[in-house]
Amino acid sequence: MTQKSIFRSPWTFIPTLYFASGIPYVIINTVSVIFYKQLGVDNAQITFWTSFLYLPWIIKMFWGPVVDIYHTKRKWIITSQFAMFLCLGLVAFSLQLSNFFFISLAALTLGAFISATYDIATDGFYLLALTPEQQAFFVGIRSLFYRLAVIFASGILVFLSGQLEIFLHNIPLAWTLIISFAALILLIIMIFHHLVLPFPKEDVDRQQITREKIPFLRIILFYFQQENITAILAFILLYRFGEAMLIKISPLFLLDKLADGGLGLTTLDLGLVSGTCGIISLIFGGIIGGIVISKYGLKRCLWPMALAMNLPNIFYVFMAFTQPSLTLVYPLVSLEQFGYGFGFTAFSVYLMCICQGEYKTSHFAISTGIMALGMMLPGLISGYLQEAVGYPMFFILVCLFTIPGMISMLFIPFKEAMNSEVS
Repeated sequence: MTQKSIFRSPWTFIPTLYFASGIPYVIINTVSVIFYKQLGVDNAQITFWTSFLYLPWIIKMFWGPVVDIYHTKRKWIITSQFAMFLCLGLVAFSLQLSNFFFISLAALTLGAFISATYDIATDGFYLLALTPEQQAFFVGIRSLFYRLAVIFASGILVFLSGQLEIFLHNIPLAWTLIISFAALILLIIMIFHHLVLPFPKEDVDRQQITREKIPFLRIILFYFQQENITAILAFILLYRFGEAMLIKISPLFLLDKLADGGLGLTTLDLGLVSGTCGIISLIFGGIIGGIVISKYGLKRCLWPMALAMNLPNIFYVFMAFTQPSLTLVYPLVSLEQFGYGFGFTAFSVYLMCICQGEYKTSHFAISTGIMALGMMLPGLISGYLQEAVGYPMFFILVCLFTIPGMISMLFIPFKEAMNSEVS
């Protein structure tokens, strides 16, 4: 039975593995901002505390070897999915309590560590269960289903919550039902994976056979000994500095009342505007960005794509000053998200390019951890800054905060070998 399961088609499990990866990440880092806003938490508290939820993805590189050595990737996947089901169940239950913010935030924090661990195990299982040819073929498939999870969590779930808010006239209950629904989906996927995931012969518990110590220090030092590492670190931290602030505040701006400077959208509207149309635009932006880079090369595309990501932030300045109707909000948010997806592709490809040599996987984990830090730090201060200066001035500052990242691009190394990889 075990040997037969090794040859099970990746189509039976790759889509669900990465769909299940996207749902918790989006609920923890994006949807939490929305339901806290609807439950009356102020902007500063929301952005400060939910920004800390990025932390597990920053430091996951440090317990990656534990996942690699102890138990199998298959067991880590199934166990972490069940644990994630319990965490989301606790979040859903806590929303009915008077001290919901503390309890739900604690559950989301635990869920963030579980989700980051699931991502480590899933990526490792992907490398063990698929041949190199299958890995190349399914890289687009896994990305597609991850993005579909983003649409589902930030679009469909938010839309359904908006419908329930209207039907039930009870915002906490509406969100309890929605988060419970998401938890139930993860439980169903966990049961499905228990039945269908193969048992790759390379996926073994290596605790008993591992004798050599993991060269943590050597791997990390090798990464930080790269040419112009200071410029590289500045680029990774600053490239999305403005966008990181925008991501935290934009749903709060769209939901806030007109009298408070927002656009007064309902939860239902937000699910369609940002979680559905916006994410679809982001996906298309990423796809087109990949096509453009493959044709013209990263070095020629980086500056135009960075501008495409940052310049549309001006749309939020316009909306903050004019408070336009919903009809105009749709295209403006969609265009901003398209530009973000287009520009983020260049950033992602550069991170891959600088991860060369013997420790590519570990170095990419370090780069993505630094990237997550670059998202967390601006988010920590975004709510306090917005409350201090108001939405119009905040979005002007967001536009100005994109400049340091653009300046850092003048100093990053661009070896010919790096450029040829994506030409």
